[in-house]
Amino acid sequence: MPSKPKILVVDDDELLRDLLEFKLRSRGYEVELAEDGEAALEAASASPPDLIVLDGMMPGLDGFQVLQRLSDSGETRDVPVIMLTARRQEQDVVAGLSLGAQDYLVKPFLPDELVLRIQRILNGRKRPS
Repeated sequence: MPSKPKILVVDDDELLRDLLEFKLRSRGYEVELAEDGEAALEAASASPPDLIVLDGMMPGLDGFQVLQRLSDSGETRDVPVIMLTARRQEQDVVAGLSLGAQDYLVKPFLPDELVLRIQRILNGRKRPS
């Protein structure tokens, strides 16, 4: 039986992390949570997830810095990332996509839309058996 895809949700907003954890678990995903950039990098390096949902604005390392480090690391460079952020300016969207994000979704957002975007990305990847 194949394992459940693992999603790492990175956001400093506890309520949002809880909402996404509930939504994703109810759709059959394994979910790991991180509340800041450092915790995200540690979690992704220790056990690379199948996909990362990454907030852009967090204290300490922001999501764009985390995305850069993920892209620079051999362990995590191939992990798809969806940026989920309130930063909606054109230069922010371009920066996120240029740094390697597979998708960029602006808050406020529709949770079911995020789930569909996750499914679309994961279904497009070939997973080792």
